[in-house]
Amino acid sequence: MTRAPQQRRLKTRLRLLEVAREIVATHGYDGLRVEEVVDRAGTAKGTLFAHFKDKDGLLAVIIGEHVVAHLDQLESRPCPQSIAEFCTRLAPLMTYVAEDRVIFDLLLRYSGSTGELVDETITQFFMRQVDILSVWLDQMQRAGQVRGDQPPLMLAEGVQAFESHVLGLWFCMDHADEETPAAALAPFLQAWLKAPT
Repeated sequence: MTRAPQQRRLKTRLRLLEVAREIVATHGYDGLRVEEVVDRAGTAKGTLFAHFKDKDGLLAVIIGEHVVAHLDQLESRPCPQSIAEFCTRLAPLMTYVAEDRVIFDLLLRYSGSTGELVDETITQFFMRQVDILSVWLDQMQRAGQVRGDQPPLMLAEGVQAFESHVLGLWFCMDHADEETPAAALAPFLQAWLKAPT
């Protein structure tokens, strides 16, 4: 049985997340303001900081929920049958990350790869994605659809590095008339994964 203070704490955390999600849905990730969250949730700033280290910690939970949902979708699908299909499968996740620079920046910062900030969900996202891609690439290697001279894990880590590269460039350039992030990734993956002829 959960004690009353624990139930109250859980309800407060859920309310803060609910309000933050509503604000993000209306104003985007960049539009989230701590003051608005606590005002709408009927709590004090200190209460928010008792649940989340800071605004980015709150955003990490929300963004983490989205990336986990994308990974669940990837994992539920059968192995792609071509490099083009492989890119198509990555498209929804890449489109989500490309929606807002805040998502991309937070994923990189909280992965632990660019500093000491670490969020368990986000770190697990990077590891889980590599695991999913490794399974696909192992099956694709067995079918002769991708190069077989490197282990699937190394190929998967390379795919993830190219994803980060493409998304990083995406935010540095004007893409008004350009392709999607997944389409921009395709030539890199063709060069990286193509089986020798």
